Amino acid sequence: MLEVNLSGLKLKSPIILASGILGVSFSSMKRVIDAGAGAVTTKSIGPKPRKGYKNPSIIEISPGTFMNSIGLGNPGISEFISEIKEIKKHNIPLIVSVFGDTNEVYLDIAIKAENTGADAIEINISCPHAEVSSIGTDKDLTYEIVKFLKAKLSIPLFVKLNPNVTDIGEIALAAQKGGANGVVAINTFSALKIDVNTKRPILSHGSGGLSGKAIHPIAVKKVFDLYKVLKIPIIGCGGIDSWQDVIEFFLAGASAVQIGTALYKGTEIIKEINDEITQYLKNNEYTSINDIKGLAHQFKTQEVPDFN
Repeated sequence: MLEVNLSGLKLKSPIILASGILGVSFSSMKRVIDAGAGAVTTKSIGPKPRKGYKNPSIIEISPGTFMNSIGLGNPGISEFISEIKEIKKHNIPLIVSVFGDTNEVYLDIAIKAENTGADAIEINISCPHAEVSSIGTDKDLTYEIVKFLKAKLSIPLFVKLNPNVTDIGEIALAAQKGGANGVVAINTFSALKIDVNTKRPILSHGSGGLSGKAIHPIAVKKVFDLYKVLKIPIIGCGGIDSWQDVIEFFLAGASAVQIGTALYKGTEIIKEINDEITQYLKNNEYTSINDIKGLAHQFKTQEVPDFN
């Protein structure tokens, strides 16, 4: 009931590990798969080792809502290849998230990941506390990098979208035009928390990305709007904390989802969500989660009454 086909990737569950959470080592990613995830997305991998920003780099704003400014810390693609090889020994569906400072650097990392066994590439052009966010706010730059990469890659390419834009639809359409096999909606929101006593931002970097429960309704709205204009699959991402959150994304038009922040509770939440989605589908007499995709679009909102 939970199987999905995502641009050729056959997943046992629609739940995918989001980039940036538990995605830097084979052991942590295997824990997520063992808990019932359909695939894992690695932490964003760059051309060389990067320390990221100093602590404090993550804080809890309210229950289930966090702000982070990790700064794309990662071991670099040369070091990470060994982790990819180990993952693929266990036949784990693997999406490698990549970033760089030029299109050529993105390509070099993506090709190395593909040659090592990655099943798909996700390009991070939207991290709100790193330079790559500038790509994801410009439709022309988005189109150019996607087209450039698709010409050389033979595995699916997903684009993680930046919500900190005026029109996310035009960015997504540019990705689709460039040949993207799907989009991830959405990355975190640019945010800032200031300590009133020290009178300075709490995070060492200053601003960060807001994730978790607070952004879920906004993410659902983005997926809902994108479903109206896109022909390629949408992977819903943002604030999943329960089975209802996953169902919401599917009703809005998602073909799969990513979970990240909620894993602070433990990976067991994935099995719980899978079990409860299955029960929901049975209770409503659906044979597959794919049967509910986009159903919210059949609902007509109330029109403004005309008093003339």
